[in-house]
Amino acid sequence: MNLKSGNIEGFEQYSQFSSLKEFNTHFEMWMSIHKVDFSKGELVGLKGLVRFDAKVPGVCNAKIGTILKAINEAYHDNGISRSTFKRMVQKAKDLGLLTVHETERKNGSQSSNLYIFNRFPSNEPPKEEKVNHRNKTINLLKTNNQKIIKRLEETSKELNYTFVSDRIPQPFVQLIKYFFPEAKTIEEYWHMVQIAAYRNNYEKQKDCVLDIAIQSFRQLIRKMKTAKGIKQPIAYFYGILDNKFEELFVQELFELGN
Repeated sequence: MNLKSGNIEGFEQYSQFSSLKEFNTHFEMWMSIHKVDFSKGELVGLKGLVRFDAKVPGVCNAKIGTILKAINEAYHDNGISRSTFKRMVQKAKDLGLLTVHETERKNGSQSSNLYIFNRFPSNEPPKEEKVNHRNKTINLLKTNNQKIIKRLEETSKELNYTFVSDRIPQPFVQLIKYFFPEAKTIEEYWHMVQIAAYRNNYEKQKDCVLDIAIQSFRQLIRKMKTAKGIKQPIAYFYGILDNKFEELFVQELFELGN
């Protein structure tokens, strides 16, 4: 496929995701299975590539040099090499996580690559078989379950913080309930915390994750009270989380070097 280089907004048609949240969810599912297939340096490169997908969810059009420069600056020169980045891209392509196309300048020379993140594959529906009593029973159960799930989803919109999952730490619930008392909203904010922690390799450090989650939410509220134009607080919250985890990672690297 021959593509012409240009502004990233011109490649929106290649995105497979309706929002950044949907992209993050699919990326998290990919990582839950294939994180072990990448080295630590390759994961840094993959994360750096993901950061370039903010404008158009799941699509990045940038030169390798530009991406590596951003990674090395973020990690204070404790970044990765071009060969490590290329090795990561090849692994991601082989796994089906990435599709890569070369783009051309107007004069025909190669400009940069178009990196397209793919959706996490779901199981294909079973082929239609001859209907029998057993299949009728299964279909009836599925229909009833779908109705129950729909009713639960509708009801969950009205549930307050007392119905929040017990997997979410109470200190976080007690803070956020004053601003967003709905159980579903609190769980969505905590889901962002889990994604950010996982992508920065801190998911096992529960006390650290909780501390950063509380700090980030307080920063979000301060920003919302002092600034206008924050149309998607949950996306802004995720950006704060990601920055704080990065700062912590850089700090730990610096301490290891001393």
